Amino acid sequence: MARPLEEPGEVRGRPGIEDLPVYVQGKSAPDAVKLSSNENPYPPLGPVLDVVREEAARINRYPDMGAVELRGRIAAHHGVRADEIAVGTGSVEVAQQLVNASAGPGDEVVFAWRSFEAYPILVRIAGATPVMVPLAPDERHDLDAMAAAITPRTRLVLICTPNNPTGAVVRTEEFERFLAAVPRDVLVVVDEAYVHFDRDPDSIDGVDLFRRHPNVAVLHTFSKAYGLAGLRVGYAIAPERIATNLRRVAVPFGVSGLAQAAAAASLDAESALAERVDLVVSERARVLAAVRDRGWRPVESSGNFVWLRTGARTDAVGEALRGGGVLVRAFSGEGLRITIGTPEMNERLLAALPSA
Repeated sequence: MARPLEEPGEVRGRPGIEDLPVYVQGKSAPDAVKLSSNENPYPPLGPVLDVVREEAARINRYPDMGAVELRGRIAAHHGVRADEIAVGTGSVEVAQQLVNASAGPGDEVVFAWRSFEAYPILVRIAGATPVMVPLAPDERHDLDAMAAAITPRTRLVLICTPNNPTGAVVRTEEFERFLAAVPRDVLVVVDEAYVHFDRDPDSIDGVDLFRRHPNVAVLHTFSKAYGLAGLRVGYAIAPERIATNLRRVAVPFGVSGLAQAAAAASLDAESALAERVDLVVSERARVLAAVRDRGWRPVESSGNFVWLRTGARTDAVGEALRGGGVLVRAFSGEGLRITIGTPEMNERLLAALPSA
């Protein structure tokens, strides 16, 4: 006789997963100007597209899991060793590698807040505890408070400079003072996703710091200045033991052959890409000046975006921009992050932006 079916039970998942915040992608809409994601507004360069088309004929094969050629190219570009490079699907996935390889239940990860929205998510996924240190009133990292937040449980400190979403930078003198207060067994990660747009001469140089300090790692990405956001490739420069551990926790075959080929070709096209970065930087200055003329008081930005501390007006200003056909990234009750687009896109933004 057949056994009667039991009432189906609810499948048990890992405790706490349903409490995780969900990373929110920048919104898009037909006919709207999308300034809600920090993307390069210009299409990929012709030589990079040519390489991608050629590589597309080989997508029936797995990519090089170790990304040996790309790691070698990145290493030569920065004057470091290939064994000190680890790659991933964008710098956010490499950040996840760093968290997973460094921290777990009972450990703490310190970072500024508000900063990159993915940080607390990545830390909680690893089972570790995020320690979120408020920004200083000038929207910059409060490094003294961050140093004070380090405990014997701290395994990792994340420093985003230029900071997403505020655009403020960490400067060399203050960082050296901060680093002197950090225990040598705590890894300090300098996330330089927007470094190509930084024109502040006092900003820290992550690669130089990596060379001089054994507990510093650096994150870079091909998504922003290089315009490869859709292909997902980023990398860490880290001490060899740490870089090896990152490769251990990485998703196998995560970085596609298309992404590896495009990233290598982009390194060959640095001069042409630099011209596009200069266009974005020039437009950033124009947008900041126009925004200030409307009564807003944004801090100076060194990223490819500007930050408006709109507070209680955030949702209303965001809706006004949407009504004008412009989409920006709104952090309700806090502020708006506005990506710098082409001159035409920025004109639509300025036409739709209410006065302060």
